Amino acid sequence: MSGHSKWATTKHRKAQVDKARAKVFAKLIRQLEVAAREGGSDVNTNATLRTMFEKARAASVPLDTIERAIKRGTGELEGVHYEEVSYEGYAPGGVAIMVDCLTDNRNRTGAEVRNVFSRHGGSMAEPGAVSWQFARKGVIGVPRSVDEEKIMELAIEAGAEDVGAEEDLWMVTTAPHDLGAVRDALESAGMTVDSAELAMVPTTTVPVSEEGEARRVLRLLEALDDQDDVQNVWSNFDIPDEVLASVAD
Repeated sequence: MSGHSKWATTKHRKAQVDKARAKVFAKLIRQLEVAAREGGSDVNTNATLRTMFEKARAASVPLDTIERAIKRGTGELEGVHYEEVSYEGYAPGGVAIMVDCLTDNRNRTGAEVRNVFSRHGGSMAEPGAVSWQFARKGVIGVPRSVDEEKIMELAIEAGAEDVGAEEDLWMVTTAPHDLGAVRDALESAGMTVDSAELAMVPTTTVPVSEEGEARRVLRLLEALDDQDDVQNVWSNFDIPDEVLASVAD
């Protein structure tokens, strides 16, 4: 896994601790609405909705709030219509970035994202300029307390592509359409699934070994992630552990 996955893991931990933040709730609610609109309200047949439902519950979003979001998505309740839009760009040092958004105003969101890139030393790119460096995958996090041989055998048998170690988690990688089946297999075996989501996994990485440049890259990523319309930020940086730890401190 690239350095970016360490940053994503840190964000995941932070979200668990700071799960009452209004921005976290708002982003999850938007994702629930879109998932319900595109695949229906049944979590048993809509794998994306099920994933978002579980993420929302893990973040302590109230059940009635989740249910209202799903109803807005299916049209049972009135609500704002959100559309998905992605932007591509570069951070300092040529690091590739993809930004996934849900917005009710494409022009506003595009201007805001462009402004963040500009303020933090990055630049926007044309569609397709960056996306070829990523592949959409299912990524499941399982605590490292699980025996390596056991999770390897079970995950691969269920259809996973790979199992790797990332800090205190096993990171199980699947094809997008196999995410739900592999997660179900792990849970049925009594394993705790810490996270399960679709992610843009970099196929090539850009090394960032200088602390100042690493700090600039991470500041840009954090600034993008803080935007209300931004749902996910993906990048292909590879920062050495010792530099990442120094910057985080």
